[in-house]
Amino acid sequence: MRNWPDRRILDLFGIELPIIQAPMTTVVTPDMVAAVAAAGGLGSLPLTMLSPHQAQEALGAIRRRTSAPINVNFLCHVPVVDPARERAWRRRLAPYYVELGLDPEMQLPLAPIPPFGSTQCELLEELKPEIVSFHRGLPSEKLLDRVKTTGAKILSSATTVKEALWLEERGCAAVIAQGSEAGGHRGTFLPGDVSTQTGIAALVPQIADAVKVPVIAAGGIADARGIAAAFALGASAVQMGTAYLFCPEASVPPVYRQALKSAREDQTAITNVFTGLPARVIVTRIVRELAPFAAEIPPPSHFRQQPWRRCALNRSRPVRRISCLCGAGRPHISAGSLKPGN
Repeated sequence: MRNWPDRRILDLFGIELPIIQAPMTTVVTPDMVAAVAAAGGLGSLPLTMLSPHQAQEALGAIRRRTSAPINVNFLCHVPVVDPARERAWRRRLAPYYVELGLDPEMQLPLAPIPPFGSTQCELLEELKPEIVSFHRGLPSEKLLDRVKTTGAKILSSATTVKEALWLEERGCAAVIAQGSEAGGHRGTFLPGDVSTQTGIAALVPQIADAVKVPVIAAGGIADARGIAAAFALGASAVQMGTAYLFCPEASVPPVYRQALKSAREDQTAITNVFTGLPARVIVTRIVRELAPFAAEIPPPSHFRQQPWRRCALNRSRPVRRISCLCGAGRPHISAGSLKPGN
């Protein structure tokens, strides 16, 4: 891999290996980012849900371990509050509360999802990370110009050729081609039907032919075979997420880790029932019962800290009620997938 002739991503980011660790919110730790960076890849730190002080502490912990380039990531979204849909969704979830002995009308703890704005720009101007990536599009032109003035390289995800061209036109240094196999939230940001989006075998060569910037393949890549295939399709690097969930540095609850270990090739699906945004997860009881896509789920202005999720973790077979983000390449992951030479 070190001798692969396409060095565009290696030279662009100043890294040794064309592997990017996906920025998975709540799962990625500073230890994981530092370990990936120290090994020659690009470690990615998700900052959307961190306060400026928390972000400074996390990046400081990484910098104490390595001076290698780091990617920091933000979710792009416009918060929308819809009280009617909030009430409808609470009614739909009421049986799960009752089943666990909880009051369906209890007050929910909400964690607001901060939109990318001036506060985040000020943070980047202070921290000056080498790479800044976004998910679900890009911030406004004014904010994006401020990010560019820090000297950071800009990345974002595309799930279609149209999105890739849109990102290139706005100055992205590279485009992440997110195939439908990818675990976690879809990077979709232009109008379209998620059900028609393709996997990386079709998406990567289409995007590579359409844009001039380097393409990073993401989705279902879990071992050396997947990496080699992505390169053959025209990618200059790969982004991997699910494989890193098995690392000791990952902040993954034991029940989630067990679900990952036992997941079969036919046990993941794209659904919106956990956050209101389409995401590939392990199919559990709640996904089956609420259907993959629920029309009444409210838009994602907050991460809803469902109390029955916390309660379920202490019950038998709790994975039935919690979200387990997972890519379709899970069955290819082995204990040695991320070891040097593999």
